[in-house]
Amino acid sequence: MKLGLRLPQRLGVDLHHDVVEAARTAEAAGYASLWTYEQLLFPESPVEPYAPPNVPWPESGRQTADPLAVLTAAAAVTEEVRLGTAVLIAALHTPVQLAKALATIDQISGGRVIAGMGAGWSTDVLRATGATRADRGRFLDETLDVFDAVWGPDPVTFRSPRVVIDNAFVLPKPASKIPVMLAGGASNLGRKSSSSALHRIARRADGWLPLLTTPGPAGAADLRASWNRIRELAAEYGRDTSGMELVVVGNVTFTDGPAGADRSAFVGSLDQIVEDIHTAEEAGADELIIDLNLQDWFTDTRRMLEVAVEIRERVA
Repeated sequence: MKLGLRLPQRLGVDLHHDVVEAARTAEAAGYASLWTYEQLLFPESPVEPYAPPNVPWPESGRQTADPLAVLTAAAAVTEEVRLGTAVLIAALHTPVQLAKALATIDQISGGRVIAGMGAGWSTDVLRATGATRADRGRFLDETLDVFDAVWGPDPVTFRSPRVVIDNAFVLPKPASKIPVMLAGGASNLGRKSSSSALHRIARRADGWLPLLTTPGPAGAADLRASWNRIRELAAEYGRDTSGMELVVVGNVTFTDGPAGADRSAFVGSLDQIVEDIHTAEEAGADELIIDLNLQDWFTDTRRMLEVAVEIRERVA
């Protein structure tokens, strides 16, 4: 199993220096991929909690730098690592512009982009761009349709409720096929599973981006069962599942000492975090994204990178 690292985007990051330093350091340390995430705004009184029943939004989210701008900076200073979004919320973007931005970054990077997409969940975030929770699935499907159209041969003709392209050239094209991975479909952050999300992943995606929330053998078994179900559905849709990837997200929260038996995955001591990495591997993950952006006690990115390098060395 390979390891990826989410780049620093949080409050307190020196964007002028830290993104480039993190990208270079992670590639040199042996990380296989670099990832960004999307959080458009931070509501003072959110409609929904960060996670049920009443988990507050993390303070680090008061600043989340633009994911595509950060990914572009990383593309310019690295040579081999894959560059992914985990995830972009489809309803926050105009589909054609998003397709063009991803294709441009893919050209800059020499064909290393992964488009991780999600439907979103926050009412506050969705309505800031004129969307609603009811729009989420429809807008995601439309965005995926636009990707298929404009990343294909020119001239492009495409029609949907929001997008009309009539016999036009849409350039640049990606340097190579951009894998599209989807989040959702499982009890991420305590939210209910969605059958429609599972079917969308199976029908449309090149891979799945779930969170690992339960540690130990039970967590591995649950994740493995969901992944097996997705691939079974994909086969029923007539798809070749051999190239589909399982890329697990680990949102790390360190505690002062070892966390108790009732802990969530990736919450606890460094030893427990390493155990959770192995749990993801046991579940059949092809790759695991280490996210250290939640650590309020990281006073600077250099400290975050020291921990990231230590994790990579421990796992290796």
